[in-house]
Amino acid sequence: MTLTSTDRPAPREGGAAVVPVLAFAGIVVAVMQTLLVPVIKDLPQLLGTSPSNATWVLTSTLLSGAVATPIMGRLGDLYGKRRMLILSLAVMVAGALVSAVTSNLLLMIGGRTLQGFAMGAIPLGIGLMRDMLPREKLGSAMALMSSSIGVGGGLALPAAALVAQHTDWHALFYGAAGLGVLSIVLTLLVVPESPMRAAGSFDLPGALGLSAGLVLLLLPITKGSDWGWSSGTTLGLFAAAVVVLLGWGVVELRTKAPLVDLRTTARREVLLTNLASIMVGVSFYVVSLVLPQLLQLPTATGYGLGQSMVVAGLCVAPLGLTMMFTAPVYARLSAKYGPKATLIIGLLVIALGYGGGLGLMDAAWQTVITSVVLGAGIGLAYSSLPALIVGAVPASETGAANGLNTLMRSIGTSVSSAVIGMVLANTAHHVGGVAVPTMHGFRVSFLIATAAVAVGLVMALFLPKPDRAPQRTQLRASSEEDANLERAEEVLRGFRGRVLDAGGAPVARAKVTLIDRRGRRAGSAVSDADGRYVLAVPSGGPYVVAAKASGHGPHASSATHAGHEGAVELDLSLPGEAVRA
Repeated sequence: MTLTSTDRPAPREGGAAVVPVLAFAGIVVAVMQTLLVPVIKDLPQLLGTSPSNATWVLTSTLLSGAVATPIMGRLGDLYGKRRMLILSLAVMVAGALVSAVTSNLLLMIGGRTLQGFAMGAIPLGIGLMRDMLPREKLGSAMALMSSSIGVGGGLALPAAALVAQHTDWHALFYGAAGLGVLSIVLTLLVVPESPMRAAGSFDLPGALGLSAGLVLLLLPITKGSDWGWSSGTTLGLFAAAVVVLLGWGVVELRTKAPLVDLRTTARREVLLTNLASIMVGVSFYVVSLVLPQLLQLPTATGYGLGQSMVVAGLCVAPLGLTMMFTAPVYARLSAKYGPKATLIIGLLVIALGYGGGLGLMDAAWQTVITSVVLGAGIGLAYSSLPALIVGAVPASETGAANGLNTLMRSIGTSVSSAVIGMVLANTAHHVGGVAVPTMHGFRVSFLIATAAVAVGLVMALFLPKPDRAPQRTQLRASSEEDANLERAEEVLRGFRGRVLDAGGAPVARAKVTLIDRRGRRAGSAVSDADGRYVLAVPSGGPYVVAAKASGHGPHASSATHAGHEGAVELDLSLPGEAVRA
């Protein structure tokens, strides 16, 4: 039986192997974000272009990742999350190979654009975990997958620095392609496809509208420093982004199967979680921008620490390592206090890291301490976000909802990059025509990160209180279909029953649809071999439950659900009248 409501399918065997493979895929994808950080200053010379043109090598990856994340999440919900995960990794490998064989600016930008599409792997991995893992393992697994964004970015810095310092810089892309191929092979061997599918079709107009709106929004954010924040181009693009995104929102609200369910997104728990995600993204990227520069500045400046590129990467690497080891800590805290409390704890630890970091900039070992503390806080915060989202949306929307949440983090990092870049540029000293960042600029950047964390903390405090009702013991079933039904019956409120033919025999594979008072589809299910179905209801009220199967006429029945926990028994006869069980 294929359920497309808020239930989760029965956990499958091999879950223990699935987690590290999916987390590895997330780490590989995240490597793309920081792969070129060690050679940023040399890119104009390496590509034979101006500094402003060279920045497109980084901007293109950011833009394509932002566009691909929600789209791949929705495609995964519709056509299979494993399938879309492999496709994301394959596109990344192709992009890495293109970049590996060229020093032409346009080809390099094209390759980097393809690499950015892999960012969709993060929400797809989280969705696969939800669909396959038992509840007792899901928390720590999603925490590790969510943190892989920071883990990959943190570990890539020293590795990329070492490669760039001793070999040709194109080797970075060959290495990335190799990691991508390895991840594809492991996914094919270990990760099964999820049985969960969302109803409906792909919303192409919604995808095009969101893509256009995101590009118009992120382009001036990332290029505003070069173009001027008050320039006509920057302001015009911001205005166009507002118009396009508002129009896109109106169209999505009228679409039966939208790319992003804005009504779900507007729920308090989802909206506040996404807003907090932006703030966490801002705070994460500040340390990645500030500490490597502080460590590599010459000691002649009076505050620079005079370290090599590799040593600077090693000093920042604990940021990612700590995030990785925070996953099991998160699982224990979340199991005891809930993901909301864990998010609040994580934000407080981040604030402590940046506050203490203001006075820990005088030696390399001090930056390591700052990296460890911030890694712990960001790890807890990142780990909490998918749990909050998964707990607030139907299973059939997990990929799209987590894709949107990942997008919010990306927007946070984009805003962070633009704002911190502007701060460091405006506070820099100019020596021989070269802008040298100052300690004042570094400290202002840390204060901005602290302010972002404070805003995120306010958002987290206003999240709804978690439901502390005692959970009943999980039921065991002899088959996956029975487990689906029993788990859904245990945790859902809604309608359940059987689809029968005129003679009272069960009808398998009948499509059962729930329609609300406004005529909108509120859920759907497919009956199992015994004709049984389960439908969740979003709230109490009148509904129409309609059934249709091959070889039978359609049947619809009006029914009302009071909204309390428990299922209303409703058998559907094809054709014929509804029969109360």
